[in-house]
Amino acid sequence: MTTTVRPGTPQRPSAVRLGLHRATIELKGFFRERDAVAFTFAMPAVILALLGSIFDGVYPGSDVTSAQYLAPSMIAAGVASTTFINLGTGIAADRDDGTLRRLRGAPMPPSAYFIGKILMALVVTVGETVLLLGIAVLAFDLSLPTDPVRWLTFGWVFLLGATACALTGIAASSLAGSARSAGAVMNLPYLVLAFISGVFYTPVGQLPEPLLTVGSLFPLKWMAQGFRSVFLPDSILPQEVVPSWEPGRIALVLAAWCIGGMVLCLTTFRWRGRRSR
Repeated sequence: MTTTVRPGTPQRPSAVRLGLHRATIELKGFFRERDAVAFTFAMPAVILALLGSIFDGVYPGSDVTSAQYLAPSMIAAGVASTTFINLGTGIAADRDDGTLRRLRGAPMPPSAYFIGKILMALVVTVGETVLLLGIAVLAFDLSLPTDPVRWLTFGWVFLLGATACALTGIAASSLAGSARSAGAVMNLPYLVLAFISGVFYTPVGQLPEPLLTVGSLFPLKWMAQGFRSVFLPDSILPQEVVPSWEPGRIALVLAAWCIGGMVLCLTTFRWRGRRSR
């Protein structure tokens, strides 16, 4: 039995098209909040500028300075900040004020909401990355690679890392009981992971062994290592945990966190706040 579509019957837009429309709404809402925009972009940039000015010296056997070593790791921290924290706090706020409940009742596929949120986070993340690269190049003389292979590495590390952090942020948003607590709930694990992943500590190979072991379980450490492999010469490898950039392991861990983040989203995400139950 075939179903006949009457001429003139409007077709329901696809989830991708609705997601793109939702991303436009999310971006407009984000950039209207000027204080949120300022703090989102400023925090990793200010930390990079401050720590890059504090750390001094050149690593033995290399012409890489401490600030140059720090810069790629701070780019990874910026990616995590604009995806994990931004999405986690934003979704928690949508849940707290009833936006999620209203969208759930609208004739829109749930995937469109997440597509819109993730696309918004990716646009903001690209802007954050450009800002941090600009600071690193202009203030700390970080050299941009000329080898296309390195830029290809940057691309897949960026996409896998941003996706893993975004999905984890969506899942972690359910931990916040309200919009007020979301900032603390999202920022605490972010800061802890940044420290144990070697983002704020140079070189990462000098971190205590227990912290290295725990940090290696999470995507931030591997994203930072991937970005260092792009922007730093191989002569800095003796300062790493192992004298190799380990691209295969980086891809494997980040891909595993993408899959794990998706599973966490599907199993833990809540459309309603705890008070609405």
